[in-house]
Amino acid sequence: MYETTLLTPIKLGPLTLENRLVLPPLTRSRSSQPGNIPNALMAEYYRQRSTAGLLITEGIQIEPRGQGYAWTPGLHSQAQIDGWKQVTAAVHGQGKPIFAQLWHVGRVSHTSLQPQGEAPIAPSAIRAENVSVFIETGPGTGALAEPSAPRALSTAEVKDLVNLYAQAARNALEAGFDGVELHCANGYLVNQFISAHSNQRTDEYGGSLHNRLRFLREITQAVADVVGKERVGVRFAPLFSSTDEARVYLGLVEANPHETYIEAIKAMQAIGIGYVSMAEADWDAAPALPDSFRQAAREAFSGLLMYAGKYDGPRAAKVIEAGWADLVGFGRWFIANPDLPARLRNGWPLEPLDAASMYGGTAVGYTDYPVYTG
Repeated sequence: MYETTLLTPIKLGPLTLENRLVLPPLTRSRSSQPGNIPNALMAEYYRQRSTAGLLITEGIQIEPRGQGYAWTPGLHSQAQIDGWKQVTAAVHGQGKPIFAQLWHVGRVSHTSLQPQGEAPIAPSAIRAENVSVFIETGPGTGALAEPSAPRALSTAEVKDLVNLYAQAARNALEAGFDGVELHCANGYLVNQFISAHSNQRTDEYGGSLHNRLRFLREITQAVADVVGKERVGVRFAPLFSSTDEARVYLGLVEANPHETYIEAIKAMQAIGIGYVSMAEADWDAAPALPDSFRQAAREAFSGLLMYAGKYDGPRAAKVIEAGWADLVGFGRWFIANPDLPARLRNGWPLEPLDAASMYGGTAVGYTDYPVYTG
């Protein structure tokens, strides 16, 4: 079954992916301190999961103000670039491509994570609700905290951020990445510009949907100019409804999510990027993404479409066979099953995920998950 869907090769611009399974961005908080530097343990983690057709890194902050959680890696210092070279070399040694996910959390941060303890930055000075950040409380220890109140960016500062994204893309190339993905989902900075809930600006970056999408268009074009448009992906997280208000993506439910995200996808089509990824809501009783949205996304975008969420093999095969998806991201399953393609191909049992070791720590729950031996 899967040999005709998930396990077939596909082209992503100049790259040939061995299969349709993707390691999606997964925050694991294992970077070395001080400096949020990628390390040999991280290189081994990604090497093990190079059974995927495409690997996308965990979110990587593009500048010091982009950090919202302790121990997450960056891509703005030379030490960080050099650290990522270990990771890309390990993945390339397995013959697979890897993209860097460029991340800026915006208002979803805490003053203790910000340079000189300053307020986080945001489109508007509106505090993030229904979310926690993770701050360091001591060497190797941390705790959840509420995000600090942000300050609004000036128009000039927004334009400076576009340049920072372009520089991060240049850093990604220096580190050996094959492309980049822009994190435009889950209530972080780009999503904050898109959402009318968090963007109450009166300049060219606020107001109408066209203006709220301007930051997205500008950073995507800037990054595409650096790495090549076919080597760029963008991740969105369209959420249509929820009865669980505490789990709404940081409060950023759109009045008309279909219109908002189809327009965003059309903007990506105009630039000509390689893929668009949709991160579906994946908590218990989460609202399903409507098939009408999937169909509209397919009609609006000629590149590859990726979906990630609570997918198993049959569900992933179904969306590919329906023509809605080209790639499917398997997050939790790839964490616990580094040999996931072989397990799906052969019907081998899947290892369960150890949720307690998801964030921070050592090799335990990170690089010690076994491959199947029968």
